[in-house]
Amino acid sequence: MGSPNNVAEHVLDRLATWGVHRFYGYPGDGIGGIFTALPERDDAEFVQVRHEETAAFAACADVKYGGSPIGCCAVTSGPGAIHALNGLYDAKLDHQPVVALLGHTAQTAQGGGYYQEVDLSTLFSDVGGYVAEVKDPSQVRHIVDRACRSALADRTVSVVILPSDVLEAKAVPEPPDAHGYYRTSAVPSTTPGAPPADALIAAAEVLNAGEKVAILAGAGALDASTELTEVANRLGAGLSTALLGKGVVDDRSPWNTGAIGLLGTTASWHLMRECDTLLIVGSTMPYTEYYPAPGQARAVQIDVDGSRCGIRYDTEVNLTGDAAATLADLLPLLAERPDSDWRAHVERWTTSWREYSEQRAHEHTTALNPELVVRELSDRLPDDAQIAVDCGTATSWYARDLTLKPGQQGALSGTLLSMGGAMPYAIAAKTAHPDRPVVALVGDGAMQMNGVNELITVARYWRTWADPRLVVLVLSNDDLSYVSWETRGMLGEPPDPQSQAVPDVPYADWAKLLGLDGTTLTERSVIGSVWDRALSADRPFVVDAKVDKDIPLVPPHVTLQQALNTARSQVAGDPDALSIIANGVKETVGAKARSLLGLAPKD
Repeated sequence: MGSPNNVAEHVLDRLATWGVHRFYGYPGDGIGGIFTALPERDDAEFVQVRHEETAAFAACADVKYGGSPIGCCAVTSGPGAIHALNGLYDAKLDHQPVVALLGHTAQTAQGGGYYQEVDLSTLFSDVGGYVAEVKDPSQVRHIVDRACRSALADRTVSVVILPSDVLEAKAVPEPPDAHGYYRTSAVPSTTPGAPPADALIAAAEVLNAGEKVAILAGAGALDASTELTEVANRLGAGLSTALLGKGVVDDRSPWNTGAIGLLGTTASWHLMRECDTLLIVGSTMPYTEYYPAPGQARAVQIDVDGSRCGIRYDTEVNLTGDAAATLADLLPLLAERPDSDWRAHVERWTTSWREYSEQRAHEHTTALNPELVVRELSDRLPDDAQIAVDCGTATSWYARDLTLKPGQQGALSGTLLSMGGAMPYAIAAKTAHPDRPVVALVGDGAMQMNGVNELITVARYWRTWADPRLVVLVLSNDDLSYVSWETRGMLGEPPDPQSQAVPDVPYADWAKLLGLDGTTLTERSVIGSVWDRALSADRPFVVDAKVDKDIPLVPPHVTLQQALNTARSQVAGDPDALSIIANGVKETVGAKARSLLGLAPKD
């Protein structure tokens, strides 16, 4: 590319030097200059989605799936920018580097109550770690550089506001060598390595002194799978994962107790409540009641951001550094424990949970058992599959019932926990890696929220993918079932059908209307064959699974208050009371009894 002619071209040039070559968005006149400049470039890809919220979600997910070093969305002024906020908060809370390009009212009209004029600097001041408006062409270089550097260094959102008239102004690629101007670098800063030796020694002393070591791993450990496994084996430790850390160690490992927290396993509950030492790696999982009891365990934490250490548990040593580098330097300082009685305990808890969970999935329910639908996917997942997960009961079955193996990756809106994230994530995964298969797990509420519209985006782009497989599982039960269970368990009230029921929509038929493929799944006996068909299809495929909404979301440790509230909701006239009681008996008492007796799961 030659020298940029205007500010819009200069912005894209400077972003390209930082590795930003993909833009998710939806056009509008407020940011029209960017969309005019994009088609002229051979180093930029634009993905037109159906809504600006999707653009921001996809920009975040693009980084999570390893597609881009910095995600980027480009949206217009006023309403377009407002729409993007939800997806940008997803990036902020999950610590993903994203740059948002926001169109804005022309400077000449600002302050006059112009159409779509919104105070973007104020509006985005919370979500953006760095927020700046380009008011003069000479600012482009230093504002874009600062935005990208801040996004990478702080792993957060940077916001660049671009008034429509400034975008058309003549570019100033080389700022004057004069007072009041900056000359900045587009070279990324180095990333943190390992902490100093004395801190590592202090951490090793704590870990070596323990006899029952537990590890909690989160998203910050995802690039440290090898090192984490070596440390766990050296210590004879058990490992549990926060939701965003799922897959950091092979889910089939006998000492991987699985998910922790409200959607976690009983094995993880026992691991945390019976350990005497805790190592936290790259996680700030906020449910403190699922950590060891206060004063129970000595604790060490590793995080790339020191401000996130010691904020969930009373840690004794906090190590600020990259997880892989820190664990690698820590390993030689740790004492070998080849025959650990503690590890044997952990493996028994894990085996017991897996047997019980298998029994739960195979219990016969009124409609399809959603756990069985998801479990039947596990053994069929291609080795390089990417999983996109929505918020709701789909999250529960992903955390508990889907087995991730090395080479596979799952992602979701893990801290914001926003509905409507799975389809944008799936689109980003396919855009970032068009040669890899993707499976999206979506509840019918989220599918109606934005999924049906984003199938249009899928229909537009799927022919450009090297591997056309994108399978969308819709867990269809005509109910916002996760919220219904929260209403029962937390409030002790029956859910109100006026707010909780959602319409029955023919999702597979809609997919076919768009030129995709799909089927409605109602029979237990064909679950496996439907998955086989979907995963071998020559185009994106929607599985509309009619699942039972009355499957109890039993936490790994049920408090007396939760039990009383749920019972009270049934007495209060829950219309699904009989089905809930029947399923609850089968999925808890019945499944537990069969697993304890060593009986095979029901076919």
